Amino acid sequence: MNKHRMMYLVLWAMLLLAVTACGKAEGQASESEQTNQSANQPVEKATRTVTHLKGEAIVPAKIDKIVVLSAAYIDHLLTIGEKPVGVNVETRYGGDYLPYLASELEGVQLVGSADSPNLEAIVQLEPDVILIESRTAENTYDQLAKIAPTLVLGTEWLEYGDDTTYWTADLLKVAELYDKVDLAKVKIAELDAKTKQASEKIKAIDNHNLAYLRVREKNLQIYAEKGHPTNTLLYHDLGFTKTSLTPEEQRGELSLEVISGLDADYIVLEVDPNGQDNLKSINDSSFWNKVSAVQNNKVYETDSFWLFKGWGVIGRGQIIDEVLKMIE
Repeated sequence: MNKHRMMYLVLWAMLLLAVTACGKAEGQASESEQTNQSANQPVEKATRTVTHLKGEAIVPAKIDKIVVLSAAYIDHLLTIGEKPVGVNVETRYGGDYLPYLASELEGVQLVGSADSPNLEAIVQLEPDVILIESRTAENTYDQLAKIAPTLVLGTEWLEYGDDTTYWTADLLKVAELYDKVDLAKVKIAELDAKTKQASEKIKAIDNHNLAYLRVREKNLQIYAEKGHPTNTLLYHDLGFTKTSLTPEEQRGELSLEVISGLDADYIVLEVDPNGQDNLKSINDSSFWNKVSAVQNNKVYETDSFWLFKGWGVIGRGQIIDEVLKMIE
């Protein structure tokens, strides 16, 4: 091989190496550019469509922050091990956490009442979802839906028929948002077992007529046998017998003259915060002191929250605990 041909081959080999190196560099730059483009593209979150009383809402498949404007739904969330970022207050009960759930709500933001929510506070929380109930939706839904997907649960007010388990429907709906339906069913089953054990003790008592009364600022009311989950817990699930003055579906008023004929072996007495003066007048009445439960010291004064507690697993469990103490 002559000298000129040797030089030609060397130059050709060097040219091939340069072209290959350039190609690799361009390829690497292209891959890097693609990676950067991919990193700059927003990642779409998985979502699901939820049907509720106002139609359909698209919510994240994984909910990180939820605001709840209903005591029942706070109970439901805590039952399945989830904690809201914001909850409503009950103004007439001090404007704070409901006491029976307070220990599990430490650090949760208070966002006004269900009827008058603090919209600015809710906006600052940047919730993924807001939960409200049917009877407050008329006043709040449109405003809240502008902040985040707002789910309206429940049924039209008092349209429950004879279904005593209707309160569980919303628990299961809330659990579905977190893929925890099985856990919710376990909690319901545990409560059912507890309820059955308590009912057996109640039915073993010879006389178990019960009157569920509420002392308000200026009047005394008696709750019905049906129409509210607390009522059906007492009379249907636990097996107390209603008195002759207990209405079937709607609570009624009681005058002191009428109350002397109350055939109650046990009285559950719920007193409103502004009802203490009225309670004193009732206790001082000769008509009240003619009632069997009063004479036998079987009047059990509860807190003011049984009407809230009846809607959830945690609250219903606490009612059962109180009832068992009452019949001891």
